[in-house]
Amino acid sequence: MAIVRAVSAVGIKEDSELTSPSCGEAGASLLSGIEVNAQYSAGDLDGPGEGPGEYPFTRGIHRDMYRGRTWTMRQFAGFGSARDTNRRFHYLLAQGQQGLSTAFDMPTLMGYDPDSPRSLGEVGREGVSVATIDDLELLFEGIDLGAVTTSMTVNCTAPILLAMYVALADRRGVPRARLGGTLQNDMLKEFIAQKEWISPPAPSMRLVTDVIEFCSNELPRWNPVSISGYHIREAGATAVQELAFTLADGIGYVQAAVDRGLDPEVFGPRLSFFFNVHNDFLQEIAKIRAARRMWASIMRDRFGVSSDRACLMRTHAQTSGVSLTAQQPLNNVARVALQALAAVLAGVQSLHTNSLDETLALPSEEAATVALRTQQIIAEETGVAATVDPFGGSYAMEAMTDAMESEANAIIERIDQAGGILAAVEAGYPQQEIAESAWKFQKAMERGEYVTVGVNAYSDESAGSPVEILSLGSEVEKSQVERVIATRASRDASRAASALAELGQAARSDRNMMPPMVEAVDACCSIGEISDIFRREFGVYKDPAWT
Repeated sequence: MAIVRAVSAVGIKEDSELTSPSCGEAGASLLSGIEVNAQYSAGDLDGPGEGPGEYPFTRGIHRDMYRGRTWTMRQFAGFGSARDTNRRFHYLLAQGQQGLSTAFDMPTLMGYDPDSPRSLGEVGREGVSVATIDDLELLFEGIDLGAVTTSMTVNCTAPILLAMYVALADRRGVPRARLGGTLQNDMLKEFIAQKEWISPPAPSMRLVTDVIEFCSNELPRWNPVSISGYHIREAGATAVQELAFTLADGIGYVQAAVDRGLDPEVFGPRLSFFFNVHNDFLQEIAKIRAARRMWASIMRDRFGVSSDRACLMRTHAQTSGVSLTAQQPLNNVARVALQALAAVLAGVQSLHTNSLDETLALPSEEAATVALRTQQIIAEETGVAATVDPFGGSYAMEAMTDAMESEANAIIERIDQAGGILAAVEAGYPQQEIAESAWKFQKAMERGEYVTVGVNAYSDESAGSPVEILSLGSEVEKSQVERVIATRASRDASRAASALAELGQAARSDRNMMPPMVEAVDACCSIGEISDIFRREFGVYKDPAWT
């Protein structure tokens, strides 16, 4: 979870599923003595406009927002072995975290087992190592899968991890209809920004659509894809580019599902979004307000959706990892607090706050606790959650929201003219635009036009790092290698071979690959073995920029 991979996944609950505490009843502020209204309108602009909970949801997707229940506080966690991360899960839940968010190590993300030569030195380093369902069982030991919601930050191997979760629930007797959570599963974003893939874009889109279809039929409380602008922004995109490319990705997934014959009125309410919250306080709020309005219009005007529920943009946010600094790392607490406040004022449904030490190492327990306490202070002490969309009607905020929408729509139009987001990605258009923006920002930093406190201004070279960081030994890798070898040796070899063969046949046909994948992982087939089927049947993608 270093600066290039301070990532998260979203796990958003619907109204009926939220379990966060109420922010209190209406009344006078304890600090000012002034009565606080639930919402404010600016009648001297263009009229009061729509209110919160009304199409197109600029002011929020619920009428009362946090007055009923706060956003879900979901801290990203994952390192070392499944048992290591299980202990961190239990610790965070005891500290008041309201849902689990799982980070996986690079071999798991890329589809390699711990004993693969490609995994050497990476096992458990930037997330938890999961090779088989045996690991997942340890990861969720003592946790009721039917009572907790779980998000999983994983993409090219996302169908495999979801299959493991479903198979584990089946083993424990937890009905699939009770399973709640979110799979990131956003492969378009991978090709655009994060670069963690196995197969080319077209078959990768097929797998994403398989997951959407499977969840529509089997997992009514599960979000099958978290359409993620976060990593696009971390790669160097501007706020407008993040907004445009994220919604263009969303259009691509909806169109693929519609082409499969799926009904957007059914699967639309289970789509979720994931945005970055960077340092530009007001514009970050405007970006998320514009995103809700744009997505509602896209679903209604482009896809003919009639129900408000299918037009809602439910969104998770994470404070910006790339904005954090290794220099003067305590400054990161202030950055994270302001970014988190912007996310709350924008009306997100779920939030992760980065830890102050994430540019140095995986978060320590103390740093993770400070990050969680930051959210709790905003919720319990500031009073901002008592008013819905407090910037609604502000001249500056409404102008910024309109500008974000206009500029992002112009980019989406260019993508449409290029044949859609899949064609644009294959041609390298978003990748080139982001690279140019990243280069311009870096040059501005070097010229001192953009100030980063402690880096190119107010620096103190004599100051060392005042924080202790988490370090992992080599014993995790050794243990995980032994575990996967033991699992392969003890499983029913005939059942595993048959399950892998059946999965290969599904890949060569137009069958949904999720049911045979659930059977394969239940037969203790490993993430590497299943990923090898993807490699064999679909090919291995190589970035055109590298060839």
